[in-house]
Amino acid sequence: MRKLPESVYNPISMIGAGIALVTLGSILIFFLMDVLGYTQSPYLGIFTYMILPGIMIVGLLLIPLGMLLERRRRRKHQGEARRYMTLDLNEPRHRMAVLVFTVGTMLLVVLSAAGTYQAYTYSESVEFCGEVCHTVMYPEYMAYQHSPHARVPCAECHIGEGADWFVKAKISGAYQVYSVIFEKYHRPIATPIAHLRPARETCEECHWPSKFSSDKKLTKVYFPMDTLGAEPWLIEMDLKIGGGQSELGPTEGIHWHMNTANIVSYVATDAKRQTIPWIKSTDLSGKTRIFRSLDNPLTDAEAKRYEQRKMDCIDCHNRPSHIYYPPFRTVNDAMAHGSIDPSLPGIRGIASYAMTREFQTTAQAKEEIPRIVRDEYRRGAPGVLSRDKAKLDKSIATILDIYSRSFFPEMKVNWKAYPNNIGHMYDVGCFRCHDNRHVADDGTVLSNDCSICHTIIKQGPQSNPESSLAGLAFRHPADIDDAWKSVNCSDCHHGD
Repeated sequence: MRKLPESVYNPISMIGAGIALVTLGSILIFFLMDVLGYTQSPYLGIFTYMILPGIMIVGLLLIPLGMLLERRRRRKHQGEARRYMTLDLNEPRHRMAVLVFTVGTMLLVVLSAAGTYQAYTYSESVEFCGEVCHTVMYPEYMAYQHSPHARVPCAECHIGEGADWFVKAKISGAYQVYSVIFEKYHRPIATPIAHLRPARETCEECHWPSKFSSDKKLTKVYFPMDTLGAEPWLIEMDLKIGGGQSELGPTEGIHWHMNTANIVSYVATDAKRQTIPWIKSTDLSGKTRIFRSLDNPLTDAEAKRYEQRKMDCIDCHNRPSHIYYPPFRTVNDAMAHGSIDPSLPGIRGIASYAMTREFQTTAQAKEEIPRIVRDEYRRGAPGVLSRDKAKLDKSIATILDIYSRSFFPEMKVNWKAYPNNIGHMYDVGCFRCHDNRHVADDGTVLSNDCSICHTIIKQGPQSNPESSLAGLAFRHPADIDDAWKSVNCSDCHHGD
């Protein structure tokens, strides 16, 4: 005797039950694989917590749908009048149906709650953000893994706490999924600048702008790009981080811009906020100064046509976790700690030249870069290929490693695609405002004097640098007279 109502025994309901049971079993197996760490595939989580639960629900919905259609078929075939379902617990089949429905519903509720939570958790994970959309987000994921925030989950900065921003992020994410599926995304992916959550609700959860920071010692060794036999140049400086609260003492240094006693707002006339012709500074007493660029002046009326943005952390720290350094810096740093042998003649210039050639794919670059490096030595210093073969092979391996985390030709990503506003060496950065060309009505100038932000205490050839605790005037390592005073550092060092 059948233990369930007759209407259950129809093809649609049976198929639905089969789908639900098979997917439930698959979910349990994949869940155990995920918990036990059997595989690290990012797609396991998508199937376990997103795709399979949806299929199971479809299967469950087919059961009542099949029952409804079966009842209609029988009424039509037998000419019966429409009757509503009756429940009689004295009937064994009815009792069994109630038991199955009750237990099944409770099980489904528990599994749905657990699955929903797991789906939410997984969709917020670094793995989901960085590896699922592999081609699109791979550059950002690689840069993130080598950033100061490599242990901070993506959602901590990109979403933060609260339901409202979570909903906004998921709505935005839905369009991003559409863009990936139909390849509507840009190459490179544009930096999100507008409509970001305020830094005080993300960055300041960990970083306290009112905290005073003492000077930071910075030591750099710069190797010549292509001058054979030239000695590395040492520079040591104190960065004046500063900040603090006015009631606890003087507020100064780089973090003066973020001190609570000062309000700095500005107008940018380009989408990347690199051109800033109008700046307003307000101190604690309410005194206001408006600085206008001599090269691109804006009246107050013209400035009102643009967004007047209050300066916060990301106006300078605009690439806190996804930083693409130019090869001139990364190769130099690798030489400083020895993974690229500095004794190889002209290796900094050769490596930088090899990495900045136009490649269509990463695979092509990994094949061509070693050939380019060896060809350069074959033409200029052939003895290196035999005498220093081991050093050269190790250095080439490091060059390829640098390339793999800094250049992504499939997405047209490198350091040129994303200006980095920290400093002023490779991008305009500080000199967007501090260019000696922004002047207030009272004659105050936003100076580009080096000593405002740092004090050079040692500089010169590495074997015999000059030093002074009182500070030294900057000397350019290359003999270019005073040409460096009339142009921005990035005009030469950006690499264009």
